[in-house]
Amino acid sequence: MAHGKEQLRQRRHQRIRVRVKGTGEKPRLSVYKSLNHIYAQLIDDTAGKTLLSASTLEKAVRTGAKHGGNLDAAKKVGASLAQRALEKKISNVVFDRGGYRYHGCIKALADAAREQGLKF
Repeated sequence: MAHGKEQLRQRRHQRIRVRVKGTGEKPRLSVYKSLNHIYAQLIDDTAGKTLLSASTLEKAVRTGAKHGGNLDAAKKVGASLAQRALEKKISNVVFDRGGYRYHGCIKALADAAREQGLKF
């Protein structure tokens, strides 16, 4: 029985989530991407709460970007999330790539967050 790409990604993500847990001191940076947008959020898994989020749907990130699903947009989302996290005194995170390969937009988002001062 054949499975779609999205179902296979979700399976990979579930396997990753067994090992990757976020806490209040070291939240999980979770990434999701669609064809048109990229979303990132900091999650405290022990409390079950989202601490921060950033995406290409926000006006601050969207300005100047031609498309929300490309490398430039991913870099803006990563930088925006990192700046907000540092304002809330969150500097260490656990990176959850969401079952995606660590290249392209996912890598660009992580690198931009690191450049702003987040530690993975």
